[in-house]
Amino acid sequence: MTDANDPVASLLAVLDLRDAGARTTEDIFTGVSQPMPTGRVYGGQVLAQTIVAASRTLPPERTVHSMHGYFLRPGDPTDGITFSVDRIHDGRSFSTRRTQAFQSGVPIFSMIASFQDDDPGLEHFEPMPDGVPTPEAIPTLEVDALHPISRRMLSASPVEVRHVASPLYASAEGPHVPRQAVWMKLRRPVGDDPAVHRAALAYLSDLTIQESILRAHGVAWNTPGLRVASLDHAMWWHRPGRVDDWLLYVQESPNARGGRGLSTGRIYGRDGVLIASVAQEVMVRVPRD
Repeated sequence: MTDANDPVASLLAVLDLRDAGARTTEDIFTGVSQPMPTGRVYGGQVLAQTIVAASRTLPPERTVHSMHGYFLRPGDPTDGITFSVDRIHDGRSFSTRRTQAFQSGVPIFSMIASFQDDDPGLEHFEPMPDGVPTPEAIPTLEVDALHPISRRMLSASPVEVRHVASPLYASAEGPHVPRQAVWMKLRRPVGDDPAVHRAALAYLSDLTIQESILRAHGVAWNTPGLRVASLDHAMWWHRPGRVDDWLLYVQESPNARGGRGLSTGRIYGRDGVLIASVAQEVMVRVPRD
């Protein structure tokens, strides 16, 4: 059961999948969803759950380093989700898993992920942008003035988000540029289990990444008739990080055309270390005047 009074407890509950046992060719897990005022399962939730399911078939020292997935159908948050894990390959250093999430017997999300033992090697990363204000310097959002659906979603979210530029919930203020940065973190500590932090980072990775496309065209979330849906998602985990401390999510959109937009993102720890990279293609349909 999820806890409506504690959004972080609700997130931890959906990540606590039940092992339904192994079949001839696959491992089966089941889980629940967080309630959503939109009537659709949040994509980041399914991302995180599929990572948990695949990780359950591996020793804890072999951790996820990349995933590529497709959102196939909208999920119903009132129904349970079944996760089927196919053990594609286990090598000396790497393992590959294919995971599909099902509702009512049909897949809603399909993912392939790679896992690796921790190995030494060459190291570098793109540095965090200069001049970004600290999260404490950014005012907290006054949710009471927002549309009721936005207000419900933000109030029930386990994640606190602070846009470096103004948020896009009610209006698109400032320059129309295909880039933005946001600070985000879970609203309270979640312990020290690295597997929880990796899965929760996937949960966070689907938040706001679509907005670099919207900001480029001055489109706010409350635009009448706006339709936005994630089509696919790719993520690379580079280094350990904590989701209960502030993370800077730097996002940009290199292209939009044909009702689709591409967004990329880099997630940094507060110390400036690059933790993960993300890419997502999004369906964006804006009503014509």
